[in-house]
Amino acid sequence: MFARRHLLTAALASAAVQAWPADGGLAALLRDGGVVVAFRHAVAPGTFDPPGFKLDVCSTQRNLSDEGRAQARRIGDWFKARSLQPAQVRSSPWCRCLDTATLAFGAARSWPALGSPFGASESTQASQLAELRQALVAAAAQPGRFEVWVTHMFVLSDLAGTNTASGEGLVLRADGAGTLQVLARLAAFQRVGTRRRCQSSTITSAAGGLAYSRSTSAARRSSPARWLM
Repeated sequence: MFARRHLLTAALASAAVQAWPADGGLAALLRDGGVVVAFRHAVAPGTFDPPGFKLDVCSTQRNLSDEGRAQARRIGDWFKARSLQPAQVRSSPWCRCLDTATLAFGAARSWPALGSPFGASESTQASQLAELRQALVAAAAQPGRFEVWVTHMFVLSDLAGTNTASGEGLVLRADGAGTLQVLARLAAFQRVGTRRRCQSSTITSAAGGLAYSRSTSAARRSSPARWLM
């Protein structure tokens, strides 16, 4: 597992990354289509599900907090404010993912390929990742539409070779060979009391929407564009 993840991360690091100039550039990118916005579920306190949890019984799982539910709604509000409608919304079968997707977008289709790799052998996980990459290739061939996926930190790490915060989204595109590119990152606000703080130090906040910050350092110039919801 480590070797496979290391190789994937190295391959992604060497890929060219397109920088998009502002909030309007991100909206245009999504309207152009051929991409998937893959979110990590919103805030759900804790690390793992309790022992003996059941996928069809939400009360046995780790679930969204009140802040997580509010965060999911803010994700949906951002898309609605820009009249951006995903062609389809797919979610891990875990309740915290389905709740994030439905609170943000109204409805979602459960998809096991996006599920958390608990207790799975590496070959099973490899099969999941192959299915996700195949779906990304299919999405890339459909201009004028984009999809939204809601999944888990570990799935996004294995798929895209990068860490994500709760409620953060990656704008993904794959070429015909299945080589993945992270075009942009959507980092959602977290509320602390009556203040908001950002998950990412590379973003500066702005009232009423997204803020975009481009670093001038050499280390940052090769990173995907980042927006703040």
